[in-house]
Amino acid sequence: QVHLVESGGGLVQAGGSLRLSCAASGSIVSISAMGWYRQPPGKQRELVAAITSDGSTNYANSIKGRFTISRDNAKNTVYLQMNSLKPEDTAVYYCNAAKMYASYWGQGTQVTVSS
Repeated sequence: QVHLVESGGGLVQAGGSLRLSCAASGSIVSISAMGWYRQPPGKQRELVAAITSDGSTNYANSIKGRFTISRDNAKNTVYLQMNSLKPEDTAVYYCNAAKMYASYWGQGTQVTVSS
C-alpha cells in the first residue's frame, strides 16, 4: 500500500500562487509515476500534471506555462507549483501514485481561486 498526504491548498486571488505538496509513504518502491489530478465542481476528475520516475513530465494544455511539477526523491514528495492562478483552476486537487498494477490516491486538497 502507498499512503499519500496532500497539503498546500487554500484560497487565493486570481493571479496568485500556491504550492501543493504530496508526501508518499509505505510501499513506495516501484512507483512508476506520480501526478496531480483535479476535480472542479460538477465535473470529472482530470489530469493536471505527471512526473515519471526518470523525471519526464507531462502537463495538461490548460495549465502549461503556469504550473510546474517536481519531485524530491529524498523526501518522497511531489510538488505542484501553481502560478498565475485563474478562477477556473478552482477544484479539489488529488495526488496519485501509479504502479504497474495499482494506483493510489490522496484525500484531496481544495484550491479556490477568487476573481
